[in-house]
Amino acid sequence: MASDVGSPRREPTPSGAATTVPQKRALEDDHSPAVPSPLNPENKAAPRAQIQAPEETQQAAVLNREKRTKKDSFKKREAKAAAGGSDSSRATPDPKQQHKEPSINELLPARYKLAPPKLTDFEPARGPVFNSHHEVQGPEGETIEFFDATEHVFNKRAFHYTHCIADPTFPSMFFYRQTETEPYAAHMAFEDSASHVYFDRQGRHVTTDKGFRMSRANVAVREGRWYWECKVTRGTLREPGSEGDTKAHGHVRLGWARREASLDAPVGFDCYSYGIRDVAGQKVHMSRPKDFFPPGEEIKEGDVIGLEIQLPSEHLHRKIVTGHYNPAVDLADDEPSLEAPNIIRDRIPIRFKQHIYFEKIDYHTTKELEDLFSPAPVTSAGSNSPEQPNPNHPLPSLRTLPNSYIKIYKNGKDMGAPWTDLFAFLPPASKQSTQSGAHAGREALDDGTVGYYPAVSVFRGGAVEVNFGPDFWFPPPGSGLPQKHQNGVGGDEDDVDMLDDGSVPNQKPLRPVSDRYEEQIVEDIVYDIIDEVGFWAQDGGKVIDRFNLTAKDAEKLLATGGGGAQLLPGGREEIKELVQDD
Repeated sequence: MASDVGSPRREPTPSGAATTVPQKRALEDDHSPAVPSPLNPENKAAPRAQIQAPEETQQAAVLNREKRTKKDSFKKREAKAAAGGSDSSRATPDPKQQHKEPSINELLPARYKLAPPKLTDFEPARGPVFNSHHEVQGPEGETIEFFDATEHVFNKRAFHYTHCIADPTFPSMFFYRQTETEPYAAHMAFEDSASHVYFDRQGRHVTTDKGFRMSRANVAVREGRWYWECKVTRGTLREPGSEGDTKAHGHVRLGWARREASLDAPVGFDCYSYGIRDVAGQKVHMSRPKDFFPPGEEIKEGDVIGLEIQLPSEHLHRKIVTGHYNPAVDLADDEPSLEAPNIIRDRIPIRFKQHIYFEKIDYHTTKELEDLFSPAPVTSAGSNSPEQPNPNHPLPSLRTLPNSYIKIYKNGKDMGAPWTDLFAFLPPASKQSTQSGAHAGREALDDGTVGYYPAVSVFRGGAVEVNFGPDFWFPPPGSGLPQKHQNGVGGDEDDVDMLDDGSVPNQKPLRPVSDRYEEQIVEDIVYDIIDEVGFWAQDGGKVIDRFNLTAKDAEKLLATGGGGAQLLPGGREEIKELVQDD
C-alpha cells in the first residue's frame, strides 16, 4: 500500500466571483502581428478610427468629394473640333466610344438612299469620245493615230470610278450594278490615267506631249504568275546623233503599280510602283535608279520589253498582313484553302455628263511608306525603324511577300529579276483615304481593286504599245503561251533566248494578263449578286417598292428604252452630278 508521505498537496480551488477570471484581450482595429509574415509583408498599422461629430463628418465629406469635371461650352468644343483637336473634356461619356466596333467580317456594304434611275440609265454604258490629236510613224514605218479621250471621268482626289448600269434584276441595290464599256478587253484605262495622255481607240497605244504621265491598265493581279509585253514605238533612237549624242523622240518607263501610285509621276517614283527606265536600262523604285541591264544595254525604239510578276496566294497574303505568317510552316504556300476574300464595296452612283459611274473612296498612301522612301530625316517609326521591310514587320504596310518577284525580258532575252519580296497590298497594308461620320473606321476594307496593275509612263513624245496577250511577240519558252507575227516582230519560239530553269521556288503556271480581265468580269458579277442578296436579306427577304412603281413603269424598266431623260416616280429628282476640271 502506497504511503502518502512526500506527495504534493493540491492547492484549493479559488471560489471567487466569475468576474475575477482573467479574460482575453479584445483585438483593436489597428492590431497587427509584431513580426511581418507572407500574409502581412508590410506590417503597417491602419490609423485608428476617430469619432467625429455629425457636423464634422458632413464637412469632411464635402471637402473629400471628387471634383466635377468642368464642361466646355459648345462654342469652345466646336473650335477645338475645327482645329483638329479632340474633345477630351467632355463631361458626359460619349456613346460612340461605348459602342463596340464590328469586325471586318461583320461589316456590310454601305447603303445609300438614291433617286429613281432614268430610263437612259438602263442603256449600255458608253466609252469616252475620241478626238483626233496627232499621228506618228512607228519603228516599222506604220502610222499610229492618237486621240484625246474626252467626256469621261478621271480617278483623282482620292476617288475611284467604275462604269455602272441600271438593271431591273437588282431592285434591292436600287437597280445599279457594275458594267464595262468598249473595248471589251484588257487595255490601258482611260479613267485611270493622268491628264494629257493620248491613246488609240483600243487603249493599246499610249503617248503624251507633256512631262512624265502614267497610265494604269484596267486589270489588277492579286495572286499567281502573270505576263505582258510592251513595245517602244517612240523613244531613244538606235542611230546616234551627228555629234555622238543619242537622240530620242521621248522617253518611257514600264512596270507594275498599285492603286496608291501617283498618276502624275513616272513608274517607280514611290514605294507603290516598280519601273524599268529606258535610259541605260536602269531599275527604279522609290525614285532611286540603279543599274540593272549590262553596260551598253538600253531600251530603244522597236524593243519589246516583257514583264512578269509572281505573287503568293491570297490565303498566304492574308496571313502576312494579319500577322499570322509563320515562315517555318507557310513558306511552301501549298496549303489548299476554300477561303474567299471578304469584298466590301462602299460605292454610290453619280452622273458625269452623259455617263453614270460608281464613285468609291480610293486607296491612299500611308505615312510609313512615305517616310521609307523620303530622303529627309523623319521621326516616324517607318524609316527610322532598325527593322527592314519583311513578312513579319510590326507595321502591316512594311510587310513583304515571300517568293514574289518581277522579272524583265528584252526582245525575248531573260534579263533577270530586278525586284523580289514585293510589298504586300491587301488591307490593312493598303488603306483607303480617311473617312468621317458613319463611314469612319472602314479604311482597311478590301473592295477588290487592290493589287498590282500593268503601268507605263511616257515623257514628251515617248510612246508605247502594250500587249496583254494571249498572243505575244516573245512568249517565254515552255510557258505554252502562243506567239504572234506582226511587222517582223517575233519569231519561232525555239529562237527565243530565254531560260526558265525553275530557280525561283514555288513557281506557278504563267498566264497572260488578258485572262485576268475575264476573271475580273466574273468577280464583279458575283460580288454584285452577293450585294443584292445581302440587301434583300436586310429588307426581310422581300423586294421593297421604294419608288411606287406601277405595272406600266415596270414594263418601261424591262423595255430599257424610250423616254429620254424621263424619271420614274418617287424619290428625289436626281442623283449627284460630278464636275471635274482638266
